[in-house]
Amino acid sequence: MDWGTTISTTVAALLTLAVFSFLYRDNPFYKFAEHLVVGVSAGYWMVILYHQTLRQKALDKIFSDHQWWYVIPLVLGIMMWTRLVRKWTWISRYPLALVIGIGTGVAIPLEMKAKIIEQLNGSVDLVSQMHAANSTFVMDVNGVIVLIGIVTALIYFYFSKAHKGTTGFLAQIGIAVLMVGFGASFGFTVMARVSLLIQRLQFLIYDWLHWT
Repeated sequence: MDWGTTISTTVAALLTLAVFSFLYRDNPFYKFAEHLVVGVSAGYWMVILYHQTLRQKALDKIFSDHQWWYVIPLVLGIMMWTRLVRKWTWISRYPLALVIGIGTGVAIPLEMKAKIIEQLNGSVDLVSQMHAANSTFVMDVNGVIVLIGIVTALIYFYFSKAHKGTTGFLAQIGIAVLMVGFGASFGFTVMARVSLLIQRLQFLIYDWLHWT
C-alpha cells in the first residue's frame, strides 16, 4: 500500500472514531469532525452549483449561445441574494414567490398522481388480479389482506362518523395496519443505519488495522 493510500485511510479512520466518540459524550473531536463535514459539504455543493447551474444554465447560455432571455432567471437569482441586506430584503419576495408558486404547481399534480391516483389504480388492479384465471390461493390471500388493510386504514381517517360499533371496530383494525406500516418503515430505517455501522466497522478493522 502506498503512502498516499495509507495517509488517506488513516485520516478517514480517525474522523470515523471522532464521530463515534459522541457515543461517550459531546467533545472537541466530535465537534471538529462535524464542522469539517458541514464545511466540506458546503464547499463541494457551492462548486457543483456554480459549474452545473450558474455557469452551464446561465452564463454559457447568455455569452456563448447568445440566448439573452436567460438574463431573466439570472436576475431573479441575483434578487434572491438581497435577503442578506436588511433594507433590500423585500426584493427577494418576488423570485421567492415565483419559486414557491411554480414548485407548488408542479408538486401538487405529481403528488396526486403518485400518492392517490396510482394507489387507487393499484387497488383496482389488485381486485382484478384476484379474479384472474391464473390467480393462485396465495395471491388471493395476499390480495385480501392488502385490500382489508387499505379499506380499514381509510376508515380510520373517516371522521364524519363516530368510531363506534362496526365503524369503530374497522377503525381499530386500521390503526393496527398503520402501526405495522410505521413499524416496518422504522425497522427498515434502523437496518439501513446498522448496515452503515457495519460498513464503518469493517473499514476500521480490515482497511485500517488490516486484521484478518
